[in-house]
Amino acid sequence: MQFSGKTVAFHTLGCKLNFSETSTIARLFFEKGFEKRDFTQPADVYVINTCSVTENADKECRSIVKNALSQNPDAFVAVVGCYAQLKPEEISNIEGVDVVLGATEKFKLLNYINLSQKNTHTQIHNCEISEADFFVDAYSIGDRTRSFLKVQDGCDYSCTFCTIPLARGKSRSDTIENVINNAKQIAKNGVKEIVLTGVNIGDFGYGLFLDAEKKKRKDYNFLDLIKALDEVEGIERFRISSIEPNLLKDEIIEFVANSKKFVPHFHIPLQSGNNELLGLMKRRYQRELYAERIAKIKSLMPDCCIGVDVIVGFPGETENHFLDTYHFIQSLDISYLHVFTYSERVNTPAIELSGIVPPGERKKRNKMLRVLSAKKLRAFYESQKNKQWLVLFEQESKQEYMCGFTPNYVKVKVPYDSNLANTLQNVRLIDIDTEGSMEAMILESVIASNSTI
Repeated sequence: MQFSGKTVAFHTLGCKLNFSETSTIARLFFEKGFEKRDFTQPADVYVINTCSVTENADKECRSIVKNALSQNPDAFVAVVGCYAQLKPEEISNIEGVDVVLGATEKFKLLNYINLSQKNTHTQIHNCEISEADFFVDAYSIGDRTRSFLKVQDGCDYSCTFCTIPLARGKSRSDTIENVINNAKQIAKNGVKEIVLTGVNIGDFGYGLFLDAEKKKRKDYNFLDLIKALDEVEGIERFRISSIEPNLLKDEIIEFVANSKKFVPHFHIPLQSGNNELLGLMKRRYQRELYAERIAKIKSLMPDCCIGVDVIVGFPGETENHFLDTYHFIQSLDISYLHVFTYSERVNTPAIELSGIVPPGERKKRNKMLRVLSAKKLRAFYESQKNKQWLVLFEQESKQEYMCGFTPNYVKVKVPYDSNLANTLQNVRLIDIDTEGSMEAMILESVIASNSTI
């Protein structure tokens, strides 16, 4: 079925993995003749790819649907993704939603499109999450200078605060061969940086099939993958998204330190710096291992950027527990924090724990860690003054400036020049500006743009 002349708009909530999947769904629409519109413009179809990591992500869906229908009250509205898998009935009660698609159905969205009239009742198509036992590859193209490449999905961990295994199922991976083919296809589109994404990418290697005893088979691992990707021509940089500290083995760190293309940037979830809290969260490490990982990285890559996820207000977190976390993070040579305030999630073990932290206290602890993060980032940027790096400049501009990133994720700002978009430039970092970027002097152009995006 062709839809020539029809229009579609997309809105993505949440992680890089969701962006890669939205982009892949969009390509399916374009192949059928749809034209893309901005989500703030009238369109025939609106697709909302949801997240359910935090309670706010759930609540946001209702207002997004309302905004879409304000542009075109007759539009077909589809809500897909993690929230759609976890709470389809809740979404079906949002006025104007035509279809809700869970984990196994979202890539089949075109099969459910009805442009003749809006559905009288919201259709729900989702499965038992145990049925999400196959892998669908995805990558983003066209929206950014870099591409998000999905290599893994699902999670076998049982962290007590997390709904992701309920929304995405068990851990499963693409094949190395297919990842390489996708990376080559991305390179043909002129993209110079790929960010590897997944739910738990350090667990890469679980194949699509079960053996006769119904046990998952793991024939390769994350180190095998990044070694293969390091040889792909046409991509200048590979960046690893969030990776669990217990899966970030010394061999991976050592490989990145000597890699041709993998950049010195890690994002490593901590969640708590107190071992008792880590136990309540059912994390698979203690803080001593985390400190060892940071020290190993910095010993081999002193300029490496390290981001950290941390949760405040988890049930049972006393003032002393929080201060333990605060001082532990303060002692680490890390670069920035992503601070999450704990929110109660249905069907998670944490909701049954005692020692509920009052909302006001959660907010206070969040603010303290965000202030610490700002200090850490400032110190990291100060350490980069007068150093030379290759910067990949973004296509977007902000007023009279444009921005790019060094391999170690320093945000760089220079006067606007359209010729810089999607090029690598050798720059010297000068000083930190008032907006938290670094001003830079361009020394020479290294790789010109050949972008078709």
